[in-house]
Amino acid sequence: MTPDWIGAFVVGLIGAGHCMGMCGGIASILSIGAQKPSPITPVLYNFGRLLSYMVIGGLIGGAVSSLGQLSDFNAALAWLRLIAAMFMIVLALYIGKWWFGLLAFEKVGQRLWRYVSPIGQSLLPLKHPSHALPFGFVWGWLPCGLVYSMLTWAAVSGSWVNGAGIMLAFGLGTLPAMLTVGFGVGFLKKLQQADLFRQCGAILILLYGLFTAYQAIQLIIYTV
Repeated sequence: MTPDWIGAFVVGLIGAGHCMGMCGGIASILSIGAQKPSPITPVLYNFGRLLSYMVIGGLIGGAVSSLGQLSDFNAALAWLRLIAAMFMIVLALYIGKWWFGLLAFEKVGQRLWRYVSPIGQSLLPLKHPSHALPFGFVWGWLPCGLVYSMLTWAAVSGSWVNGAGIMLAFGLGTLPAMLTVGFGVGFLKKLQQADLFRQCGAILILLYGLFTAYQAIQLIIYTV
């Protein structure tokens, strides 16, 4: 386990309030239309969601790592890591409720989402609990600033394994809150919305982002 995996888990845990706002409504209506709502449905939905994170994280991490094998791409990788650090800082500002510029990145993915969302909607109402897995996989592509931030981490992770691991760790961090939404439990939502909880986590992410930016700048100077 790398520090980036731990950081991604913390981001998921702290930022899960945003996930509950975007995906919570979907998770809570999975049982609509079912004669006997199954307790396994929210689990399969979230498993599919985490699987989609791992796939895209592995693809991006592996692709960038392969390009990084080219000698003339090393400097670009340093700049890409700096961009990832900037995303961390923007993410920290969002989680701390100090600046909401991260939401602008979600608009970028809305164009693609218009073509993807009908696939998930075609699965509703779920005819069988097992259909929640592919539904969750599709809904994992929902435009989300937190996911986009994590993908910048995956891009500079160095391998497809680390890229997938970062996205899995992020997804696992969101899992407790998303499962409580699926099962109708609200106590964790109050914790996610607590200012002290959010701001302490935001400060940790901000410090890690600044440290990553410092490392990236040092690498840029070294490669120039």
